Amino acid sequence: MIRRLIELLALTAAGGSAALALDAEPLQLIGGAGTGAMVWLMIDQHRLGRFRDWLRQGHPAAAPNLPDDWTELVERSQKGFKLLQRETRKVEDRLQQLIAAFEASPNGLLVLDSAERIILCNQAGADHLGFDVKRDLGQHLRNLVRDPAFIAYLNGADYSQPVEIQMRALAGAQPSRISLQLHAYGFGNKLLLTRDITSFELADTMRRDFVANVSHEIRTPLTVLSGFIETLLSYDLSAEERERYLLLMNQQSQRMMTLVNDLLLLSRLEGTPAPGTAEWISAHELLDHVIEDGRVLSDLIADGSHDICADAGPDFELAGSRTELLSAMSNLLSNAVRYTPAGGRIRAGWRRLAPGGAEYWVSDTGPGIESEHIPRLTERFYRVDRSRSRDTGGTGLGLAIVKHVVQRHGGQLRIDSVVGQGSTFRILLPASRIRSLDAPVAAALSA
Repeated sequence: MIRRLIELLALTAAGGSAALALDAEPLQLIGGAGTGAMVWLMIDQHRLGRFRDWLRQGHPAAAPNLPDDWTELVERSQKGFKLLQRETRKVEDRLQQLIAAFEASPNGLLVLDSAERIILCNQAGADHLGFDVKRDLGQHLRNLVRDPAFIAYLNGADYSQPVEIQMRALAGAQPSRISLQLHAYGFGNKLLLTRDITSFELADTMRRDFVANVSHEIRTPLTVLSGFIETLLSYDLSAEERERYLLLMNQQSQRMMTLVNDLLLLSRLEGTPAPGTAEWISAHELLDHVIEDGRVLSDLIADGSHDICADAGPDFELAGSRTELLSAMSNLLSNAVRYTPAGGRIRAGWRRLAPGGAEYWVSDTGPGIESEHIPRLTERFYRVDRSRSRDTGGTGLGLAIVKHVVQRHGGQLRIDSVVGQGSTFRILLPASRIRSLDAPVAAALSA
């Protein structure tokens, strides 16, 4: 400030001196001093303009070179700029974290203004409601989601409960069920939360179907047992009739026992960790056991008229649960026996696959399966031919058990079938669960 005053006085004196040197009149002398003051004012305004321009730029590194009197202002402004930049970076970092969390949410989040225009929207919300995030920002939500139930919900004042709408699916996809709930905040703004509940509804439907199917499957043999017991108690039967009824009752009780055992096995498969690689089992040993069970079943239901043969291939070992693998392999072979007419041919065996894995396969000459049934064969209690399955002792849970066992061993279940020619079921196991037998070990096993 002192320097500025000195500059003002110096320029004023210089103007007066110049007028005095020219023998100017007193008024001219005053005018010369005023001219010096005006020059100083113009110079000072220029410096002020440079300082103001620098403030507008807001960049501390580009400070103007000004005289000492301006230095303190420049330095204080630089410190203010730096502090403001640090605070701005903190706010930006927090904003980026908030946006990242906003986008990472598996649920949809939409911010609406008082006119119900979309201010912000994450990708999940756009996917749920079927619009484009960039293109549709600023659009009225009513123009994008025209479901009558949602429009009525939007027009109402009670947002305490969500509303559910059905969204049309793209080609080749399943329709989705979306839950939406509004939350009002601020001055007329709204937060819309969306959630895809399709899987929950499917799970609930499967649960209801499962309970209904189990009830039906158990009720049938119980009804038969109840009728036979009432007959035995109400009538004086001959020894032959009594024995026949008791045999039929035994069949129904065995059917219920098989059903309960399969349900318990499914529950155990779903509730226990996947088997490790500590236990190794010979592929030939498993196959021999399964083939023997298949022949016993053929003797019971078709007087042993099926032509059941094994194609063992080279022996090797599998890592996993012996009980589970036997159950899966036996289920595939027993299904082939049940659905192949008497006199039909059934083949089962192992083969090694090129990447190092292995494949267990069962092929039959039965009636085959129509293509629309194949995707649903592993559903619980799903049967292509219900009457034949029950007649031959099937519970409708065999392929569901196979699927769970295969998945627990890291494998895949594949089904190929041609109507009128037969079916082939294959279990593919990964290389991590297969190991070749050393020559001495193989010789000892074969001996």
